[in-house]
Amino acid sequence: MAEIIQRDGTWAFDGDTVRITPGPHRSVPLFRQTYGEVAVPLAAVSGIVLEPERRGGRLRLRLREGADPLLQATCGRLPDAADPYRLAVDADRTGVAEYVAEEIRRALLLDRVPKEPVRAYLLPGPPVPDSVRTSGGTVSFDGTEVRIDWADTSERVKRATGPRIIPLGHLVRVEWLPHTGHEDGSLRFVTRETALSELPPEKDPYALDLWGSARRNLLTALVAAAVTARLPHPSTRTAGRDVGPAARNDVPLPASDHHDVLLRRLRELGRLHRDGILTDEEFALTKTAVLRSF
Repeated sequence: MAEIIQRDGTWAFDGDTVRITPGPHRSVPLFRQTYGEVAVPLAAVSGIVLEPERRGGRLRLRLREGADPLLQATCGRLPDAADPYRLAVDADRTGVAEYVAEEIRRALLLDRVPKEPVRAYLLPGPPVPDSVRTSGGTVSFDGTEVRIDWADTSERVKRATGPRIIPLGHLVRVEWLPHTGHEDGSLRFVTRETALSELPPEKDPYALDLWGSARRNLLTALVAAAVTARLPHPSTRTAGRDVGPAARNDVPLPASDHHDVLLRRLRELGRLHRDGILTDEEFALTKTAVLRSF
């Protein structure tokens, strides 16, 4: 057993699995504490490095592309401090950290673990049910459907439509952008009918705006990862070729179907405008965004 215990967390390697446990100290980000312990099978690992710093270093585990639904959902956008595969190492423990890294490297060589992308998720993703409350509303996922309950501060067009419930089978993918403090973020659930939509997140009834507390909003990445883990793996998608019902969701809509979707959206916007839900300015903005898709 190769193990290193730090205030930032504990990494233990038994020859088959790297078990990562976040530390309980308040300096450990809320995101990592909420995500909890992660068991990474050796087959999911592509490498490990110890990055030197002025005071100690950073132990960083690198995973094979497509192995982890969390990394798939966040697309490299997780802040460095929230990365569960990174460990801050004190200066007097860098020797232990290098020993752990060397043990993992040796196991990768002995097991001949390839570095190529994988064709199925090797980690299960965050557990469900999961629910996160943000400034824009509350998003929940129970393993079968996503539910968005809008906050009072959400756009009127969203609140007018009521809670948004999206069955898992209707989803194509999840798009997550973090709230950085300088720019708002969003969590968008893309269905077959909305895949070509160009509505901005604040107008899109399938998107949750992320603003306010960046620390709390970061937890929406766990919902994004939990949903992503239950969608078809990206390796099943092929350009221009249908490989089955699941992959068919990623094939562009025929022109006639595409226009039907957009026309239905225009009619919905017109009704909201007539009912006074949308102002003239809001109606013009969203209508222009829809028309650009034609």
